[in-house]
Amino acid sequence: MKKFFILLVLSILCGSASWAQKIGYTDMEFITSKMPEYQLAQTEMKKFSDKWAKEIQDKFLEVDRMQRAYMAEEILLTEDLKRKRQSEIKEKELEAGEYNSKIFGMEGLLFQKKKELMKPVLEKVQRAVTKVCSQRRLDFMFDKSSDVGMLYTNPKHDYSDYVMEELGINPKATKAAAEEKVGKAEQPPVQAPTQNSPKQKSTNSKLK
Repeated sequence: MKKFFILLVLSILCGSASWAQKIGYTDMEFITSKMPEYQLAQTEMKKFSDKWAKEIQDKFLEVDRMQRAYMAEEILLTEDLKRKRQSEIKEKELEAGEYNSKIFGMEGLLFQKKKELMKPVLEKVQRAVTKVCSQRRLDFMFDKSSDVGMLYTNPKHDYSDYVMEELGINPKATKAAAEEKVGKAEQPPVQAPTQNSPKQKSTNSKLK
C-alpha cells in the first residue's frame, strides 16, 4: 500500500510541468546483499539462531523424555506421585515455550541481535546515500525494495511547520517547550542545603 502511494505521488509530481526537484531511487536490499559487512552480519545471525534453536529443541526433547518415562511408569505410581510428575512435565513444557517466545518472539532476542548486528551496516549505507544525494543534488531518494519508502529528504521541503500553523499550533513555541523539557531532563537534580538539627546546633554551641 505504501509503495502504491509513493508511486502515485511520484507520478503526479513528475507529470507536473512545475516540478523542479530531483528525485531518485535505489534498491537497498540489493546493495546490502553485496556488502561484506552484511554477509558477516548474516553469518553471525545464523550462529546465534542455530545456537538458540538447539537450546529450545533440547528443552522440548527433555519434555518428551519426561512424558515417555511417565507413561511407562504410570501404572506403578500413586495418585500423589502421578499429580507431582504431571505438574513437573507441565512446568517444563511451559518453560520451553516461554524460552522459545523469548528468543524467537516479535521483540525477542533474535530480533534484538539482528538490530544490533545490522545497525553499523545500515548506518554506513545511510551515510553513502546522504553523500550521493548531496553530490547529485537530489531532493528525495526512495527505496524500491522496502515499504519504508524515504531514505533521504531535503529539509527545505519539510512543510511540517506550515501544517502546524494551519492547525492553530505555534511550531516555534512547541519546539522551544520541547527543547526546554529536554534541557531540564539533562540537568542534575539540585540538592537542598542540609540544615543542622536542634541537637546539632546545641552540640556546636558547646564546642564554641
